[in-house]
This record gives sequence, C-alpha cells and structure tokens, in this order.
Amino acid sequence: MISLTNIQLRRGAKLLLEDVDITIHLGHRIGITGRNGCGKSSFFDLLLGEIFPEGGDVSIPNNWRISRMAQEYIVSNRTALDYVLDGDMALRNTELAIETALSDEDNDRLIIEYAKMDEINGFNAQYRAEQLLHGLGFHQAELNSPMASFSGGWQTRLNLAQALMRPSELLMLDEPTNHLDLDALLWLEQWLCSYSGTLLIISHDRDFMDNVVQKIVHIEHLKLAVYQGNYSSFERVRAERIALQNANVIKQQKRSKDIEAFVARFRYKASKARQAQSRLKELNRMRDISPAHINSPFYFKFPSPKKVFRSLININNAVLGYGEQKVLSKVNFELQPGTRVGLLGPNGAGKTTLVKSLTGHLDLISGERVCGSNLSLGYFGQHQLEELDLHASPLLHLQRITPDVSDQEIRNFLGGFDFNNEKALDSILEFSGGEKARLALAILVWQNPNLLILDEPTNHLDLDMRHALSVALQSFEGALVLVSHDRHLMKTTIDTFYLVAEGFVSEFNGDLGDYQTYLKDLSSKSNKHPEADAKALVNKKTARKEAAEHRQSFAPLTKKIGFLEYEIDKRSAILSGIELQLADESIYKLDEKDRLKRVLADQALAKATLIDLESEWLEMQEMIERKNKLGN
Repeated sequence: MISLTNIQLRRGAKLLLEDVDITIHLGHRIGITGRNGCGKSSFFDLLLGEIFPEGGDVSIPNNWRISRMAQEYIVSNRTALDYVLDGDMALRNTELAIETALSDEDNDRLIIEYAKMDEINGFNAQYRAEQLLHGLGFHQAELNSPMASFSGGWQTRLNLAQALMRPSELLMLDEPTNHLDLDALLWLEQWLCSYSGTLLIISHDRDFMDNVVQKIVHIEHLKLAVYQGNYSSFERVRAERIALQNANVIKQQKRSKDIEAFVARFRYKASKARQAQSRLKELNRMRDISPAHINSPFYFKFPSPKKVFRSLININNAVLGYGEQKVLSKVNFELQPGTRVGLLGPNGAGKTTLVKSLTGHLDLISGERVCGSNLSLGYFGQHQLEELDLHASPLLHLQRITPDVSDQEIRNFLGGFDFNNEKALDSILEFSGGEKARLALAILVWQNPNLLILDEPTNHLDLDMRHALSVALQSFEGALVLVSHDRHLMKTTIDTFYLVAEGFVSEFNGDLGDYQTYLKDLSSKSNKHPEADAKALVNKKTARKEAAEHRQSFAPLTKKIGFLEYEIDKRSAILSGIELQLADESIYKLDEKDRLKRVLADQALAKATLIDLESEWLEMQEMIERKNKLGN
C-alpha cells in the first residue's frame, strides 16, 4: 500500500500540491489526470524519491519493486532485444554471477545461481522480451538491430518494452500510447489489464484510459481528487458538477453550441452506415461531457474553405512504394469534397505510404495522381514539428505566411491555442512537444485548407486540446483523411474507414469495434491470396492454381515447423522428468550432492535447449507471416 499524508510539494518556486492525503492499494489501476504543468510527472518523481516534499510523509513498502517508463532516448549500439532484457536487473545480475561461477569453476556457486535463475523465471526471459517487442510492433529481424538505428518514436516503444520487462509491484507509465499505432495500443491494453501490480498511468487517450484504469486521480487546485470508475465515468461526474456552477452557464452554452448544431445536422444521415451510428453515439457523449472542458484554454474553428465541386485528389490504378519496392498495388482512391476517411491497417501495412502518395511527398511507381484545380492541402505529420523555426515566435510563424494581416488579428487567433500575451512572442526553442504540436496545428488551421490529411495529430496533446481539435474537425466543411491511434478522435470525426492491408487498399465495412475484432481474428484466418481480400477479378481456375503454388512455397517451412514442434514436445517431456526428480526431497540430502549438481545442470541445459527451439519455431512463424504479406 502507498500512503501520502499531508503532502506539500514544490517544483522550484511553483507550489504543486498542498495538504494532500491519498492511499493506493496493491493491484489498483489508476489514471492520473490534470492540466499540463499541474504536477502529474512530479507526482511520479515524488513516488520514486527523485524529489522530496516540503512537508508530509510518503510511505511505500520496502519490498516493492518499481518500474517507470524512461522518457529520454538512448543512443547506443546495444541491440533492441538486449536493451529490453536490461530492464530486468535481477536477470542481468544472475547471468553475470553464472558467468563468474563458470569461469572460476565454482560448482557450488553455480548450483545456487542456476536455482536463482529458475526462481526469477530467467530461462525464458528472452522469449518474454521477444513477445513484448512483437506486441509493440517490432519484427523478428529488427530485434538484433542497434538502438541507434531506430527513430525517436520506435525508441519510445523500446523504453515502454523495457519498463514492462522489469519485474515490479508498482508500474508507472507517462504517455505510453504516444507513437503507438492502433494495433500496438490494443495489445498494450490487454497486457496492462493482466498486470497484477499497482499501475499508475498518465495519458491523454480517453479510450485507452477507459479500457485500462479503475480509478482516476485528478490534480486540480493543488489537491488530489479520487474518482471511482474509468475516465468516462470521471468526466461525466465532473461535467455534472461543473454544469451546476452558475458562473459558467453562459460560456458553457456558447461552447456547446457547435456540438449541438453538428449533432442536429448529422442525425438525419446516421442511419446510412454502422460507422455513422457509432459516430452519432460518440457525438452525443461529447455533448454530455462538454461542461468538463468549459474552462479549457483551447477554442478554435476552421474557416470556411474554398469551394471545390469536383474531386480534390484522385489516384487511379496506382502502384505505391519506394523506388523498386512495391508496397501497395491497384490503388484507386478518390477524395471528394466533404469526404471524411479514416485509414486502418496493421503496423507496416502501408498507411504512411498512402498518405505520402496523397500529399505528393512520394512519387507513384505507376498510375496517376490527379489534383483538383482549387485544391488547398493541409498536411500534419510529425515532421512538421521538426520543420518549425526554433528561433521564431508563434506570431512570427504566422506573419511569414500572411504578412498583410494585422498582429492583433494573429494574436487573437493564437489565443485559441493558448498562445497568449508574451507566449505568442516567445521563441519556441524551449517549447514542449505539446506546445510545438499546438503551433503546427495552428499554422495548419490558419492556412484555410479544403483538404486535411492528419497523421497522428494528437501525439503530445493533452485532453483539453484533443477535445478542442475534435470539436473543430466536426464543423470543418472540407475533406478529411485521418490516421490516428486516438479512437475517440476517429469515432467523432470519421464517416468512412479504409483498410490498408496485404498490399491493397479497400473500403472497410464496419466501425472501430469491428476493426478490433478483425485484428484479433487476423492470425487465425486461413491464408488467402491478397487479391481475394482486395476483391480483384480473378477467375476461380487461376485462383486455385495460385493457391496451390502458394501452399507449395510453404512446404519447407511447414516441414521445419513440424520437426520443431516434435522436438519441443520431446524436450518438454524430458524437462518434466527432471523436475520430478527435483521434487523428490531425497535429492537434497548431503550424500546426494553430486546427483543434485548433475540434475540441475541437466535442467539448465534442457531449459536452454527448449528456449532455443521455441525461438526458432517463432522465427519460422514470422517467416510465414512475411511470406503471406509479400504474397510470395
């Protein structure tokens, strides 16, 4: 149990917490919420003992192991797999002790360390680390790549994997869903729900919080307020409370008008598709909880864009990829005015390739891309943050785009993104990731596009800003293409989903719930030729021939997998026999010392062999998956 009593906490000159009391029990899964700068990360630092309170007591059981997800990137030549395994210090210390005992030929010490390795479940540590990495989207071939070869987003995933690998009674995660795609996010939800220790999560993803946490600890006005239930429950209770405050009534009515009006306009067509029904349900929920965001500093609208009466972008019979490397084939994708498309698909399937091809940042291998004469494209990707001028202010960024617009008009606009007063004039050099993301979005809105292509726009944004973006996109009159792991944003802004998978792009007839089911069933489905899934017109005779050739190409792998499964069963039986010997108390008598050594050595060898066989089996399965994706 964690206990905080009469806590007073400062960070520099800023008072964060005052006279705070809270008790957290083992096994609780808790979401930590509050405005940026309120002290969420400092609360984590306090529990870790990295900062100390000015007053009060912090009590954490001495035997609790604590794991916290690192926020910094590591430039290292250590492999991804080794970096994740490094999270388990007990494992690494035991491995070192075994190496020392072997070098010194100290059999007594070796027996002790082998027993310790078995106790900490160390013999299958590599397998567990590989499973974590696979769940977070890494391919088998990437596991032995050096850390330095991965981008910042993928290094964030490695930091997360290392935190999950570390044995703990208390796990603290700060924005773990940043840089995750939807597949990895869904896997993470399942993993965290099965975690047996105490879980503390800082996150701005409401659907993720809904599916994982059981309580909310909200930091506001220097206090910690505990709410039972998930994030939606917390938001409803808080919205009801705020709605009763008369001082907010006028502001509340003004801010809620946009949502009310859009729900009314949208309702008439909500019967057309399941996606529309899902969107209407989410919009009604947003209307109910809008008072919870009434004091948000963020409020903006997209201006009415230039009208276009024909296609904005039309990609015809195209092959997309990089040089000679084909990623997507037979792509036919048309964006009409008012189209609102969400892109779904497994990690690495080609969503980014499609986005870059739509924006013109990537040339087509073949086919044609036709743009409307009045197209005004607004593109948001993570590279936009890198392209900002670090030595310029938010005001100067917009002045450069529209030098004839008055400073006051620009400042009024920037106020909706919480760049007020001196903040609008400050160099962005010291801005946080969230502030830079807000500025990039402000620049996008300012340019008045009639087509928005947004690739993970909510990374680094807090809940209030995400809410404001969702409201603004609802009333946006242009077309929208969205790639996002933020399911709430997808559900409130998207009418049609497209699936990017197995080398093709096709309309997905369902909502996000159906897509989650699709992902769960993906591995159990029989392998089909990708063109069948893309509804290509292939006659049955040709399809049967291709299927036969496809199966034939798998024969060597299938044979190898069969052999490995036989060996795994055989080695498992041997290991079971060894463990029966170790269960016999007589083997631990002094006169059985030599036999115990032999049996423990046999156990270690059997486990190591089994791990190698299982790893090889997993590699074979990965090869089959890759061959399926390539269509062999």
